[in-house]
Amino acid sequence: MNVLEQFRLDGKVAVVTGASCGIGKRVALGYLQAGAKVALAALDDDKLPAALAELRQTFGDKVMAVPCDVGSQASVEAMADRVMAAWGRIDVAVCNAGIVTLKGLEEMSLEEFERIQKINVSGVFLTAQACARRMIARGEGGSVIVTASMSARVINTPQKIGHYCASKAAAMQLAKAMAVEFAPHGIRVNSVSPGYIMTELVEPLTEFHALWKPQIPMRRLGTPEELMGLYVYLASDASSYMTGSDVVIDGGFTCV
Repeated sequence: MNVLEQFRLDGKVAVVTGASCGIGKRVALGYLQAGAKVALAALDDDKLPAALAELRQTFGDKVMAVPCDVGSQASVEAMADRVMAAWGRIDVAVCNAGIVTLKGLEEMSLEEFERIQKINVSGVFLTAQACARRMIARGEGGSVIVTASMSARVINTPQKIGHYCASKAAAMQLAKAMAVEFAPHGIRVNSVSPGYIMTELVEPLTEFHALWKPQIPMRRLGTPEELMGLYVYLASDASSYMTGSDVVIDGGFTCV
C-alpha cells in the first residue's frame, strides 16, 4: 500500500465537537478533504449553520450539523443517535469542545470553576463514552481524539487560567485511561496538546500576543491549519498502533 493511502478516511464517519469555529472547524475540513463524512457537533448558535453552509459548498451532504451541548448527557446521546440514524456508524470521535475565561482562582466562584470542568472534562467523558459505546456495538473499533492543551503541562502566564490548566490536565489523563479501557475493543484514544493557536477566540487578545511570542522558540503563534495533519493521522489507519499518547504542537514552548 502507498503510504499516503493510509491517511485516507474514505468510508469513515467522524464526529467533531466544537466544530463551528476554531480548531474544530479546521479538523472537520481536514477530515472531509481526506474522504470522511463529518458531523459538526456544536452549540446551537449562528456559527453552526454558517459553518455548515460553508463546508457544504464543497462537500455537499458529506457534512451535517448537529446541535449539541457537551455538558449535557441527554444532548450528547441525542447527537450520537442522530449521527447513527443518518450514517449508521461512528468511526472517529474528536472531543474538542472547550471553554476558558480570564479570571484568577482567588476571585473565581465555585459555580464558574465547575462550569469550566463540566465542558472541558465531563464533556470529553460524555462524548467519548457515547461514541465508544456505539463503536463497541458495531465491533469494528474506532479512534477517539481529545483536544487537550500544553496547559496540561505548564501554567500559563501572565493570563490567569488555572481552572483551564486543571481541566486540560484532567482531559489528557482521562484520554490515557480510556486508551487502556477501550483497547480490547479496538478503539484507540489519543490526545493533542496545542500551544498558542491563532483562533477566533485568541485573535482579539492582542495585548497578550506580544507577551507570549518571546516565550515561544519559533517566536510566533500557530494556526489551526497546522494542526489538521495530526488530527487526520490520529483518525487514520496510519496511526493504527498508536494509543494512549499525547502529542504536543506548541512551537517549542514546553521545551524551555
